[in-house]
Amino acid sequence: MVRIICLSDTHELHRELVVPPGDILIHAGDFTFFSRRRSQIRDFDDWLGELPHAHKIVIPGNHEFAFEADPKLRDLITNADVLIDETLKVAGLSIWGSPVTPLGMSSPADRKRHWARIPDDVNILVTHGPPHGILDAAGNPDLHEGCPELLQAVVRLKPKLHVFGHIHAGYGTHRTAHTTFVNAALFGEFGELERAPIVINLSLP
Repeated sequence: MVRIICLSDTHELHRELVVPPGDILIHAGDFTFFSRRRSQIRDFDDWLGELPHAHKIVIPGNHEFAFEADPKLRDLITNADVLIDETLKVAGLSIWGSPVTPLGMSSPADRKRHWARIPDDVNILVTHGPPHGILDAAGNPDLHEGCPELLQAVVRLKPKLHVFGHIHAGYGTHRTAHTTFVNAALFGEFGELERAPIVINLSLP
């Protein structure tokens, strides 16, 4: 078993967190407010370096849009692996991460082509946004803001774990026969971190 700590949408309040111990820490994006200050990115990286987890993985969220405009910004994160549409192998697990959401890639056809890049052997999928219909209701159970094309890819690939955030009101877990879905968005409606990191124990391949 591997113990995975999932978090997302901390929005510069990371130092307020009590982070459980584990083997792998995954942050699914929005660790800043609109990438405004490099000092906040450096502080986030310093905080990551203070955590004891053997492996730390971060993807940018829509608030880290500056990472797309200036790829050198990822070099400010030195205490974690930053995944931007790429794979990392950890403890026999294949982990693929992407910051893409419908907010940043509005064309369904483009998103379908993008999600086709996910490797067939993916064990853990990390995206900033959720798949359509799964932990993606933004305060209204009839309003789903997840990506339909991402859902199609997840149904096809059947990863063991899919971690995301972005839709704060969707925080929680959902399990199917093949995949555990985690919306780890910790930021609440009152501008505070109102939720705790989610811990998942995953069996190794």
